[in-house]
Amino acid sequence: MPMSSYKKGIILAGGTGSRLYPETRTVSKQLLPVFDKPMIHYPLTTLILAGIHEILIISTPNHLGSFEHLLGDGHDLGISLQYAAQVTPDGLPEAYVIGRRFIGSDNVVMVLGDNIFYGPHFEQQLATATSRRSGGTIFVKTIEDANRYGVLELDPEGRPLSLEEKPAKPKSNLAVTGIYFFDNRVLDIAADLTPSARGETEIVDVIRHYLDLGELCVEQLDSECAWLDAGTHESLTLAARSIEEAQRQDGIKIGCPEQAALTMGFIAEKHREAGGSGAT
Repeated sequence: MPMSSYKKGIILAGGTGSRLYPETRTVSKQLLPVFDKPMIHYPLTTLILAGIHEILIISTPNHLGSFEHLLGDGHDLGISLQYAAQVTPDGLPEAYVIGRRFIGSDNVVMVLGDNIFYGPHFEQQLATATSRRSGGTIFVKTIEDANRYGVLELDPEGRPLSLEEKPAKPKSNLAVTGIYFFDNRVLDIAADLTPSARGETEIVDVIRHYLDLGELCVEQLDSECAWLDAGTHESLTLAARSIEEAQRQDGIKIGCPEQAALTMGFIAEKHREAGGSGAT
């Protein structure tokens, strides 16, 4: 596998979860079950499969204790987990402001806490993204309702050309997914952003910065790779059904941090059998 240029990862698990009321009145959206495991296990597994050892979980002050109770310090997975509060949902790029001290001088990959990825080629694409020393990498997927997300337009040579946030008339059907790889310059880029009309800073503005520099790389998820955004009742139900079916058909566990840690060599089989985090 290519040498990784990424050491730090962030899971953004904040927000009010308003689209999942009333379930989220008392519990974080990312602690709700997606079939047989908490939602947070899926992005955590993604970061482990990307080879990330140091991970910061950002959530609301009310929910941080629950995440820490569930996941601990990461020792059983061969990683280091830290926690930080996002007091108000002021936009995805705020994660880089909150995590500035944690990130330090390193590159960083951020994954949204309600995004689920799995597929036969996904791990190789993660390795490719982490091998890039500078610039940014986004993951996109062809979907029918791309206008619900950021939409990426490519030129005839397959290079990124433009990016629009939830356009009424999208220029393509390539939706930007919730995983972002950026070099250390993202810290200053995020800090200098101006809030949009929604009153939040926007991740598309960060991506556009790298696009304008000509330093944005794109990984396209193929039809065999699933991308599930479990942020609504409908998509949460669909995600649970998809995970159940895929696990039954393929005979594998999806979103299992222990299995990912074992695969990546973070822990040994003996260590997993001795206890582990309880992630199955």
